[in-house]
Amino acid sequence: MDHTIALIQKSHDGDEKARIQLVEENVGLIWCVVKRFYGRGVEPDDLFQIGSIGLLKAIDKFDLSFDVKFSTYAVPMISGEIKRFLRDDGMIKVSRSLKELSYKAQMLREQMQERLQRDPTLEELAQELNVEKEDLVMALDSANEVESLYKPVYQKDGNEIALMDRLEEKEVQEEKIINRMLLKQLLESLEKEERQLIYLRYFANKTQTEVGKKLGISQVQVSRMEKKILKTLRGKIDVSFEKK
Repeated sequence: MDHTIALIQKSHDGDEKARIQLVEENVGLIWCVVKRFYGRGVEPDDLFQIGSIGLLKAIDKFDLSFDVKFSTYAVPMISGEIKRFLRDDGMIKVSRSLKELSYKAQMLREQMQERLQRDPTLEELAQELNVEKEDLVMALDSANEVESLYKPVYQKDGNEIALMDRLEEKEVQEEKIINRMLLKQLLESLEKEERQLIYLRYFANKTQTEVGKKLGISQVQVSRMEKKILKTLRGKIDVSFEKK
């Protein structure tokens, strides 16, 4: 039995040590997913903690009869958990104190520009506000990050596209890649003739009669095989997503 599958089996049987070991052995997988969400206003360590929850859900809900690599199943679970967190808590979270400091700095900058007849330096602003220069830089950067993400990067015929839209498009592409990985794993679990039938029907767009001639069986047999294969595949997919 595969090492990871054996640990999952033990975890399902209530072995907490096996569950912890699975998390430890998949730390790299979590970080791999977390890196996709850098620059969203959330600390990487916080994203890692959220991703770990997704991994634990994947461990607890992984169907051992599901003929797919655990990592292939776990990646969308980890990614989904992080996306839910970002969606529910806001794509960009800037603390109230940083927002207030950024606002005060902007107001003070305008006042000092009039008084000094030049742009004040960061040191001067920090001294006037009685804050550390590093804290001021963080506050100003946070405000700029939020603005830039929603500022239009393309505009034509009254339609605007913000950077956030592009980021979401990228996530959709990544999901498509993950889905293709899952599909590949599912198809590899089929027998050669079953895999060929699915390819001819759904990728080559052949009719059941044409598939029957290709495989040397009747149209009725093709229909029965197709229904059986689709039921099996649908069952595996439904089990995985119902348990999310």
